Amino acid sequence: MTLPKNLEVARKARLQPLNEIAAEIGIGEHLLEPYGEGVAKIKLEAIKELAERPKAKYVVVSAITPTPLGEGKTTTTVGLGQAFKHIGKTATVAVRQASMGPVFGIKGGAAGGGYSQVVPMEALNLHLTGDIHAVTEANNQLAAMIDNHLYQGNALNIEPSRKADSRLCAAPTAWMSPVRWRFMSSIGTTWL
Repeated sequence: MTLPKNLEVARKARLQPLNEIAAEIGIGEHLLEPYGEGVAKIKLEAIKELAERPKAKYVVVSAITPTPLGEGKTTTTVGLGQAFKHIGKTATVAVRQASMGPVFGIKGGAAGGGYSQVVPMEALNLHLTGDIHAVTEANNQLAAMIDNHLYQGNALNIEPSRKADSRLCAAPTAWMSPVRWRFMSSIGTTWL
C-alpha cells in the first residue's frame, strides 16, 4: 500500500467550520477574527472573557530531531492533540507561524505531515495571517529610513561602520557549509 503524499492528504481534508471548532473548546464566534475561510485568530478580549474558566494543562513540544521522513515538532504536536481527542479529552493545539524556509526549499513545511498536519497547509507555510510579513516589512522600512538618514547628512551622528543591524542565528551546524558560515559571519551574525 502506497501512502499518499502530505499535499494530497491536505487537499482532500474536509475543513470543519472555524466557529464549530471554537465552540468545541468554549470560544464564542464573536471572539474570532477570520482570515478567509480556513484561518482565524482568537481576539485578545478572550483572555478577559475566559478568565474564570479552569486553567488548562499544557504539553510543550519544544525540540525534536526530525526523522528522515520529516516527522518533527509539528507532526508530534498535532498527533498528540489528535490522540487526546481520541481518548475523550478536550485538546487544543497551538503552533507558531512557519519560517520562510519551506517556501525556498531550505527545510520541510511547518504544517506537520501525513494525517497529523495543520490545514490549509499552503496558508500556514505562506504567511498565514500576515504577521511575519508585517514584522519583516517594519524591519525593512526601518533599515531604509536609517539608510536615507545617513544619505541625507546623518544629523543624528549615527556611526555607519557600527553593525547596528547584526543578525541572530542558531550556531552553525553540519548543514551549514564553510562558505555560508564565512558569509554569515561577515555580515555581523551573532551566533546563539
